Amino acid sequence: MFDYRTCGFGEVDLALCDYAIELTLWPGDVTQASIDRLREHGLTDEQVTIATQVISYFNYINRIADGLGVDPEDWMTISIDQWLAEKPIWREAF
Repeated sequence: MFDYRTCGFGEVDLALCDYAIELTLWPGDVTQASIDRLREHGLTDEQVTIATQVISYFNYINRIADGLGVDPEDWMTISIDQWLAEKPIWREAF
């Protein structure tokens, strides 16, 4: 739940998760190299396009929910202390 890198994903899924983190947290830092890393894992341009659309849609809809004050479901929330204790330092991972 807190670190996809430790849950046993295959290399392609890890690359997609890395890309999702980059696109979500630092969209201005996405470069051709970001896309090339996905291609190195065998993703086609169509697959990269679809992944980008899905990631972007979830970011968009979450911003809408946040902006309208929609409360998350109970299962989606944890205490801030737990989150801070288990939060990886994402920027250092890239």
